[in-house]
Amino acid sequence: MQIRTINPYKKLPRLLNVCAYARVSTPKEAMLNSLNNQVDHYKSFILKNNKWNYVGVYADYAVTGTKSSREEFQKMLDECRKGNIDLIITKSISRFARNTLDLLNVTRELKSLNVDIYFEAQNLNLLSSQGEFVLTLLADFAQEESRSASDNLKWRIRKGFENGYAWNQSITGYKFINGSFEIIPDEAEIVKKIYSLYLGGLGLPAIAKELDKSGAISKRNTEHWNINSIRRILTCYTYTGNLLLQTTYKNNNVEKKRMVNKGELNKYHVEDTHESIIPLEIWNKVQEEIKRRDSLIKHTSKKEPSLFAGMLTCSHCGKHYTKKVNKYGSYYICPTFSQKGKGYCASKQVREEPLIEVTKEVLSLTQLTKEVIKDKLIEIVVHDDNVLVFKLRDGSEVNKTWAYRSRSESWTEEMKAKAHIDGAKASKKGEKTCQE
Repeated sequence: MQIRTINPYKKLPRLLNVCAYARVSTPKEAMLNSLNNQVDHYKSFILKNNKWNYVGVYADYAVTGTKSSREEFQKMLDECRKGNIDLIITKSISRFARNTLDLLNVTRELKSLNVDIYFEAQNLNLLSSQGEFVLTLLADFAQEESRSASDNLKWRIRKGFENGYAWNQSITGYKFINGSFEIIPDEAEIVKKIYSLYLGGLGLPAIAKELDKSGAISKRNTEHWNINSIRRILTCYTYTGNLLLQTTYKNNNVEKKRMVNKGELNKYHVEDTHESIIPLEIWNKVQEEIKRRDSLIKHTSKKEPSLFAGMLTCSHCGKHYTKKVNKYGSYYICPTFSQKGKGYCASKQVREEPLIEVTKEVLSLTQLTKEVIKDKLIEIVVHDDNVLVFKLRDGSEVNKTWAYRSRSESWTEEMKAKAHIDGAKASKKGEKTCQE
């Protein structure tokens, strides 16, 4: 019997999973076309390489590189952490990020995951021997360029303020053309209606419902009106035909956080710059009414922290739940349901106590902190029938049902004792009234 040795087939090398990242930071049609061109270019470029496996193009529109909260960018990073991406191709360092610190943090994380980045303009690979050193130098230049551009833009805007010109404002009721405001009749009628309803006694949620019911279209063509938009309209001084300029400013070119101007910079008041929609005396009456109503609201001196801020998502409307506190304890509720009612969102509130216990069970922890929750979880989707879907950062999902406690079960011993005393007092008062 003859035995023949057969050499095994040579194992084919694994294709690299390759994606691209593109971004434009100016919300203009030309820039949108540029973004579409970038997406088409990268898709074609990756598909032509027979050693690469195309896994998509992540593209952010009208988001600056100095901000780390870019939605598509974060999705791409999550895929890298799951091991689904080996190489990222991007146009340049300035397209990837202009904040040196964020850039280095992200690139070092990707390097630890063995994910390479190729920057076309600089002909630079992250995983090359000189990668991080060169990257640090170039990122410093990119950030300085961003700061310089920001300073130049601020100078032009402030010079405009000094001469009484507004800066590119989008306001319901007006269109902004060549530095001046022109009335949009249909929108102006909506503004007048909002002021009339508010002085007539309606609150912001009731006005929102009335506008939705009448079919009024918002400036952004959103499906429903929200109370924040209505409050902005009620406090907008521009409707009086006058301008108050530089009431806010950006803190710096990296964070770009909008700050209220409390005297840090000059403010400019310019009269009779355009046709008014709301007479000044009516606008002043509304401001007085806003102050009066605000004074009736009881504000706590210390806001109770929220463990699950931005983590709970409504399965009906997609909004993030917000935290509320009443005499029965803390709970989370969908803002659509809270502000507009069941007709707009049939979601249910979630009590904080059982939510904490279920989260501990899912994460196998005895204590929870905001940092741990953000580190372990992407989000918690709230479904009907007390079902919570935990989406973990490792890509897994866990479904849990939390137990609902009735209102009577939520009462503490102190609350029960107080209710007993109040009931006894009310009973004695009733007896005294009867005797009289």
